[in-house]
Amino acid sequence: MHDLLVVGAGPYGLSIASHAAGAGLDVRVFGRPMASWRDHMPRGMFLKSEPWASNLSDPRRRHGLAAYCERNGTRARHGEPLSVETFASYGLWFAQHAVPDVDERMVARVGTCPGGFEVVTDDGQAIRSRTVALAVGVLPFVEIPAALHGLGAPHVSHSSHHRDLDRFRDRDVTVIGGGQAALETAALLAEQGTRVRVLARSDRLNWNAVPPAWKRPWRESVRAPHSGLGCGWRNWFYAEVPGGFRRLPEATRARVSASALGPAGAWWVRDRVESRVEVLLGHEVATASVASGRVRLATVGSDGAGPDLDTDHVIAATGFRATSARLGLLDPGLRGSLAVNAAEEPCASAEFESSYPGLFLAGLVTASSFGPAMRFVHGASFTAGRLVRGVQRSLRRTPLSSTVPAPAGGRGRRALLGAVKR
Repeated sequence: MHDLLVVGAGPYGLSIASHAAGAGLDVRVFGRPMASWRDHMPRGMFLKSEPWASNLSDPRRRHGLAAYCERNGTRARHGEPLSVETFASYGLWFAQHAVPDVDERMVARVGTCPGGFEVVTDDGQAIRSRTVALAVGVLPFVEIPAALHGLGAPHVSHSSHHRDLDRFRDRDVTVIGGGQAALETAALLAEQGTRVRVLARSDRLNWNAVPPAWKRPWRESVRAPHSGLGCGWRNWFYAEVPGGFRRLPEATRARVSASALGPAGAWWVRDRVESRVEVLLGHEVATASVASGRVRLATVGSDGAGPDLDTDHVIAATGFRATSARLGLLDPGLRGSLAVNAAEEPCASAEFESSYPGLFLAGLVTASSFGPAMRFVHGASFTAGRLVRGVQRSLRRTPLSSTVPAPAGGRGRRALLGAVKR
């Protein structure tokens, strides 16, 4: 029986596995390395985060992005966006040099067994471990507006569904959303000859400013320090003190998690959108239907009914919602046992342990506990070290049994909240 199985091989999963191996644990990691960046982002996209805030984490800090660039003749500088292709290649290099062998099979199910957990791969093999870390990224939590449900994949998709936008050449596409994913997707579509519009419910688009120089007069640095999430003391707190964020009242954490670092486009995509993309602001989709192979969108704004739009395809760049119910690879009994907050997001202890002993969480699913940093690669460094310490603490406890009683589902799960405040 292994000490730890890591489910997911993105930045969080690879970082956790690296720290676990460095701590001498018997660890295995499952998943296609850097799958989100390799398979779910179109060619030509860039990371919104600064290169220095896009490091995966190993315990000796020898395998950062700068080390990769130095060895491969690649440039990654402050104020210059980093391509998705470069970042994915860096992640693969990190996996090769800083992580035990990655098993690229996907995990189909995680359940419990005497003394820990049983993980079943997509080809049916069962592997047992005393602890499990879920680092499943964002893809299980895709959010598509209810009005678009039922239209089917030929007519509606999420922005994370596309590695290649070529099939939309010379067609008409409507992108829903006002954040980076929506705006950069729209720019790429327009640049390949697609007729594209952006539909956003906000009254205006927000754009991030060009970051200030890395070296600045000390007064400017004190007034607005750099951080992994942007300049300013508030962003610095979110980026650099996730443990402090977790100590905030639950209502405050929920509000900040839902609103901080809201939809905005990067400075380097602004001209590409404003010069080529039609934008309809202050409207959202009320109803959607398909007729003669095209999608009819009935929109509504603050003043009432808006224009109807006919389009060939709708891309919903509407983000992700990390609820417990969407952790579909967990056995229903295990999933139903997890303590959740008011938004049905699973709670995590100070060491990223869920309310079920030995089951650890990482990445977006922990943003309601540790703050906005968990939505970005930058949060992987804090997570990896803290989570592995939690695993070590768990391993020192008496091994778990599958006979541990699960609490009642639904709101009854909140009775376990005390267990995740340690």
